[in-house]
Amino acid sequence: MTELPDGVWTDVVGQPVVVAELKQAVAHPASMTHAWLFTGPPGSGRSVAARAFAAALQCPAGGDGTCHACTTALRGTHADVRVVVPEGLSIGVAEVRELVRMAGRAPSQGRFQVVIVEDADRMTEQASNTVLKMLEEPPPRTVFLLCAPSLHPDDVPVTIRSRCRVVPLRTPPAEAVAEVLVRRDGVDPTLAAWSAAAAGGHVGRARRLARDEDARASRKAVLDVPLALVSLAACLQAADHLVAAAKDESDRTTAATDGAETEAVKASLGVGARGPGVAAASRGAGQLKELEKRQKSRATRVGRDSLDRALVDLAAFYRDALLIAAVRGQMDRVPHLNHPDRQADALELARKIGTEGALRRIDSVLAARTALEQAVKPQIAIEAMCVALRLPA
Repeated sequence: MTELPDGVWTDVVGQPVVVAELKQAVAHPASMTHAWLFTGPPGSGRSVAARAFAAALQCPAGGDGTCHACTTALRGTHADVRVVVPEGLSIGVAEVRELVRMAGRAPSQGRFQVVIVEDADRMTEQASNTVLKMLEEPPPRTVFLLCAPSLHPDDVPVTIRSRCRVVPLRTPPAEAVAEVLVRRDGVDPTLAAWSAAAAGGHVGRARRLARDEDARASRKAVLDVPLALVSLAACLQAADHLVAAAKDESDRTTAATDGAETEAVKASLGVGARGPGVAAASRGAGQLKELEKRQKSRATRVGRDSLDRALVDLAAFYRDALLIAAVRGQMDRVPHLNHPDRQADALELARKIGTEGALRRIDSVLAARTALEQAVKPQIAIEAMCVALRLPA
């Protein structure tokens, strides 16, 4: 087993080259720069690496993982480490302007003022332009850490990318993911190995599969879809189930948060109070409407993210069928399956649709992902996809 990174780097899974590069920057100021761009596929640990780097930059010992600077930076409570996590479909210019204003201040406690933007690919054009201006004229002792899936111009404008040092992360190997589930989360080794393989190296999803029976049931329901699409009625029914499952996850995820946020705002406005509180509450109606708008946007994002995970699983399953069909079912010649626990189903699917059919269906799944990104109604996009995935008679 490879040696684990120490201190704040412990949970940066399967990225030894990245950890070495970031340690070098922390230890040697000549290797440091004011803007970093962490890229990598979903689940590779972009934001985990960025938070660990922020903690190491603030730590007098370079990231020992035990001091006040490290622990508060990793928890997101350090006064000089600011984290932007998009709650809705995008990161707007108003949010970024406030962030830039605070980033211009001198550090109050730490060595740097560190700004982490998770999912920087969700910044609007105006928000990206605001960040670009800051990167062109960076304040002293301020470090920007941006996280995005790739270097594609649709994810990160070239103008921003050219002003950042790029840190590419890879999909961690299943063995490394399983190890961290056992060590950090106390998961049974057998379940950890299955979860890591089923998640395709996505650390967060592997943890969810290992700890949440509902997540395992949802994955099974998605992977049952391809062999169930034997008629038009079955296609429409499968689409209904996929969309309903995403909405259910969205409702469960946002219900508790929305209620607490709404009550907190009402309390701050004096809703239900008498005397002077009545006037304050009436003036706060706009704040409640704005909160409701943000909550609705967040619910939409959670639902679409849930659907996207399902589509990624489907595309990976059809890829398994494609490989099996290409080698004519000789499993010893298949290099790797995305869903090894569903090998028998992938073998049957390969027999039914062949290589050309698998390729067409992968294209259909990817087209549905694109449609969702372009704000097509989920029901329409998923119904069209399921009809295209229908098995041949």
